Amino acid sequence: MKTIFSKQDKIDGILEEVKNIAGILWERGWSEKNAGNISVLLPDRIQLSELSGSDEYKLKNSFPALKQQCFYMTATGKRMQDVAKSPTRNGLFVQLNKSGDGYLIVRQTFNTIQPTSEFLSHLGIHNMIAERRTGETVVMHTHATEIIALTQYSKIKNSEDLNRILLGMHPETMVFIPKGLGLVPYILPGTQAIADATINSFKDHDIVVWKKHGIFAIGKSLTDTFDHIDIVCKAARIWFQCKSAGFEPEGLKDDQLNELKKLAQKFNS
Repeated sequence: MKTIFSKQDKIDGILEEVKNIAGILWERGWSEKNAGNISVLLPDRIQLSELSGSDEYKLKNSFPALKQQCFYMTATGKRMQDVAKSPTRNGLFVQLNKSGDGYLIVRQTFNTIQPTSEFLSHLGIHNMIAERRTGETVVMHTHATEIIALTQYSKIKNSEDLNRILLGMHPETMVFIPKGLGLVPYILPGTQAIADATINSFKDHDIVVWKKHGIFAIGKSLTDTFDHIDIVCKAARIWFQCKSAGFEPEGLKDDQLNELKKLAQKFNS
């Protein structure tokens, strides 16, 4: 097949990482059927070199900070176990237009698919990252079982309630997720409303949880982004195991959490 990128080695590295992470999401049971989606901002110096035959699709919103930026995205209706086998057959490359209010799909011989149904959420998050210049390139959404189960707990009403449980279960959670998790109340998936709520929550948090639905995370690589989800899921499992054993988990105390927050500054500076 004809090479469509000027620096194929970097693209191949990203696709290999997509394969590995998609496989793990499937093995964990976090991506039933076609659940979950991934998008990766391609490096600045990699530009799509062939767009012939590609139609332009208009977007409901404009994403000015993403003008002419290129992304790999998993496709709507595709299963993660299939993404793990072939990221290109179950995902696609898109480039935003010069105004940021439309996009083009790179046509491949076997590829007539469309971006993930959470496309607006992904673009909105990437646009926010570009505006604040913090450097994250990956947006990942998955149906992490432990987190969905935890948000069924009626005493969790907001982000503070969620963080009170998760940040206290294990030191690593505070160290690597120092801003905690944002909680978005249940909103119909795939809508502008849930995209707006998610973007707003990412302004103050490292991870965003969709109540009774799943989790969103951002990072500078696919592996780092997955690790953030993995850490909070372990915290949730610890909480459930304590409750299942018949005792209330004590959790870390406030002074211990404050010490860990200072330690986190060294890791994340």
